[in-house]
Amino acid sequence: MVSSLKKFAPRREHKERGQLSNRKHLGHLEKHKDYVLRAKDFKEKQRVLKRLRERAETRNPDEFYFNMERSQIKDGVHVEDRRTALSAEVQRLMDTQDVTYVKMQRDINRKKIEKLQHELHLADTPQGSHMGPRHTVFVETEEDVRNFDAAKHFNTLPEFVRRKHNRPMVDTLDQQDIARPSAGVMKRAMKIREERLIELKDRLEREDQLKRAESEMRLRKALKEKGDKRKVGKDRLGLAIYKWKAERKK
Repeated sequence: MVSSLKKFAPRREHKERGQLSNRKHLGHLEKHKDYVLRAKDFKEKQRVLKRLRERAETRNPDEFYFNMERSQIKDGVHVEDRRTALSAEVQRLMDTQDVTYVKMQRDINRKKIEKLQHELHLADTPQGSHMGPRHTVFVETEEDVRNFDAAKHFNTLPEFVRRKHNRPMVDTLDQQDIARPSAGVMKRAMKIREERLIELKDRLEREDQLKRAESEMRLRKALKEKGDKRKVGKDRLGLAIYKWKAERKK
């Protein structure tokens, strides 16, 4: 009876001390629970290495797969063609996250792109993109190109030449009393606008990377599933495009 009551009696809780103040420069003091986690991780790695050694010792030298003809080894590491064609950021995203997370990030990034485009009125776009209008002026000779005066051509003041929207003409300025912004105000406004354009350009590049990662992850998942498929071509990165045979679902 007494032995059965021992487990219900209050026991003293043995606590492990923390790192002493004069030894804080040595870092965190490892507790027993930390040692247990480290020991389990070490044993798991040793078990995996042991299994790999056994497979290497008992492998069949005549074993052949068609993938052996297409695989490459660089610096002792197998390299996949699909991975080499993708950027390092896309590869890291595919290795650490799932499709749901990538899709959520695409939705967030797309909303921010739409907000930036609305703020910029779709007038200015990052260099290299094809979104928004471009004002091209054609002249007759090379001399006209060298002597071209944008303020005179657009009939406005030099302060408003760099504007692509709401650019008042000289006649309008003479008829109406429009406050002309100072050079400092224009400089700050142009700086803010350039920052928005740079952010928009980065967002568009990120959208392309996220789209590429999502499509690649969905393709790899589909390749692991059953079904007849064949290659029908290559995309702009030189990666194979697959087409699955239509199957009637019961």
